[in-house]
Amino acid sequence: MLRQALEFIHDNAHYEITVHDIAAAADVTPRAIQYAFREHMKTTPLEYLRRVRLERAHRELKSADPAHDTVTSIAGRCGFSHPGRFSSAYKEAFGTEPSRTLRSS
Repeated sequence: MLRQALEFIHDNAHYEITVHDIAAAADVTPRAIQYAFREHMKTTPLEYLRRVRLERAHRELKSADPAHDTVTSIAGRCGFSHPGRFSSAYKEAFGTEPSRTLRSS
C-alpha cells in the first residue's frame, strides 16, 4: 500500500493531488494512508509530496539556464501554484532563495 502511494506521488507530483487521490491510488482510505505515512515515513502524505516537489525544483533550478528559465516557471512545473509560498518553502528547505540557486547554475 505504501509503495503504491509513494509511486503515485513521484509520478504525479507536478499535478494538484490530494490525500484522497493518494489514498485512492493505494486503494485505502485517507485515514489509512495518513497512518501509514506517519508510522513508516515519520511524516504526512502531503508533507512528503511537498518534499518531493521541493527536491525536483532544487534539481531543476541547479541545472536551469537563467537566461531562459525563471523561478516561477520551474516552480509551476514542479507543482507549486503560489510563487511566494514556494519561495518561502524553498528557503526553509535549502537555506537560500530559489533565485539565488538559479543564478548560480
